[in-house]
This record gives sequence, structure tokens and C-alpha cells, in this order.
Amino acid sequence: MVKKGRYMVKTDIHADDYALTVNTSKDMLMCMQAGKLDSISIVPNMSCFEECMELLYEQIPKLPFVPLMSVHLDFVEGRSLAGKGEAPLLVQENTDLMGLSWGGLFQYSYLPWKRSQIKTQLKQEIKAQIRRVQEAVDQCVKLAKAHGIPCSQEGLRLDSHQHAHMIPVVWEAVLEAVQEEGWQLSYIRNSKEVLGVFLSERTLWKTYRPINFVKNRLLALYSHKVDRYYRTHGMEQMYLWGLVMSGRMDRVRIEKLYPKMIRKAEQDGRTLEILFHPGLTLSEEVTPEIAKEAVEDFYMRGDRHIEQKAVLRGFR
Repeated sequence: MVKKGRYMVKTDIHADDYALTVNTSKDMLMCMQAGKLDSISIVPNMSCFEECMELLYEQIPKLPFVPLMSVHLDFVEGRSLAGKGEAPLLVQENTDLMGLSWGGLFQYSYLPWKRSQIKTQLKQEIKAQIRRVQEAVDQCVKLAKAHGIPCSQEGLRLDSHQHAHMIPVVWEAVLEAVQEEGWQLSYIRNSKEVLGVFLSERTLWKTYRPINFVKNRLLALYSHKVDRYYRTHGMEQMYLWGLVMSGRMDRVRIEKLYPKMIRKAEQDGRTLEILFHPGLTLSEEVTPEIAKEAVEDFYMRGDRHIEQKAVLRGFR
């Protein structure tokens, strides 16, 4: 919480991609051991999932608290958990590797003759991914309770790799899957980021990647349906911070923008989720499960350790 006058602004320091690779998970565990992460997202469908969860289980007795844990739905990387038979449109030919890009999912939203088919298959994959992570989350909660470690996990928490759940057909599939299984959804990320704050600081304009502004605007178009869902279900509204600066959430720029972000969240009565990717993938961990275009441009960049340092040093 950040107190501003008579208001309390809730901030959530969040890290994505636990269980993407073993080293990514170890880097994130360092942040958890320091008590610097309020929440994390867990990738369900990588081959290293069990190994990464064992690392977390082992560390729980030593943690100051267990962060909130979300299912990081992944339709663009990893392996299909539903299987090729249940979700053939989601996988690469003759494999169980996920084969759809973000653009491919986006396109299916606007192809009437394919929309129903892809939604049915997405629902099977979503259910399989949620079940796998929720079993692991239940184990974390059980261990935390046994060792007297604080853990405030309640209900099902969801977000997604590359914010794919914001795409219309994926959003519909997610909500239908949750309803059909009777899961109690306590959080689903709204990838809604206030662009004006970034534009207000002229000295930083040249430090942003243009493509991230495109992500910001596209996801903003889809954020209204999430706001409606929050209102209908009595959930706390939120802003996300981590799109325009995606790939380099460094401490210097965060400290320049932080007061403005807090002020905006305060004015609008929203929680502020500050999104980091503090885990680095090692070259020997690169497998066909990981998209080639993402490896050097994102997963293996030293900027990930810059983000880890920002988390560890803190700024609240």
C-alpha cells in the first residue's frame, strides 16, 4: 500500500514467467526470498514445470511469505496439455508443440467459420493448463500452512503469456472454461496501461520501443470488457504498468514515473500492478518449446537482470 493524503493506493509488484526455464525460476526465487514480490505467474506447459515447482516447494519454509500465484496461460509456446487430439488447431503439425502466434489467435477472432472451432479447442487447453497449475498452487498453500508461512492465496488467479487472454476469442474461451468448471475467479489481469503518464515525461520519450506503444494501444481497446467484468463481479479495478517499458523495467525510469503512476491510480481508485520479468533464460536452456524470435530479443537479454535488480532494490 502507498499512502497519498487520505487515500491508500494498493500496488502489486508482480513477476511473470515462473517455470519458463529453471534459471528463470531461480532468478525469481531470489526476489521471493528477499520478500520483494507480491505475486507471480506460473507457466503451465514447459517440460521443466515439475522441476521448477520442486524448487519453489523446497524454498517455501524459508520465505518471508508466499506471493499470490496466477496461472500464466500460454498458447504461443510450450507444449499442449490438452493434446493434439483435443486441440489440433493450437499445435504445430506432427508435434504437440504450441504453434499459434499472437497474431494467429487474433485472426481467429475475426474468422466466423473458424471462431467456434478454435474457441472449443482453446477451452480444452485452458482447462488443462489451469488444472496443472492449481494442483501446484494447492501444494504451495498446504506447505505454507504447515510451516506457518503467510500466504493469502484465495480462488483462481489468471493472466497470460503475451496478454493473449485479452484477444476476444481467447477471452470468451477463458470465461466459459471458468464457468463450466465452477472455478472461483479472484483475479484476471486487465492489461490496461495509462499512456499519458509516459508521454508526460519528455526526457524519456527516446527510451521507449515504438512497438510497445502499439501493444499499449491495442490492449487498451480490449480492456473495456475486462473493466465490465470487474464491475459485474465486484472485483477491484486495476491498471497495469509494464507494456510501454516491456523488456526493460529499470529502476531509473520507474522512479521518475512512479509518483505519476500512483497519482493516476489514486485518482481513478485502481490497484496498480507493476509487471516485471526478472528471470533470465540461459543459452543451454533454449529448446524447441520456446519461440526462436523471443529468445535473443527477450528471454536471454541482460535487461532481465536489470529488472531483477530493480525488484530487489525496491522503489516503494
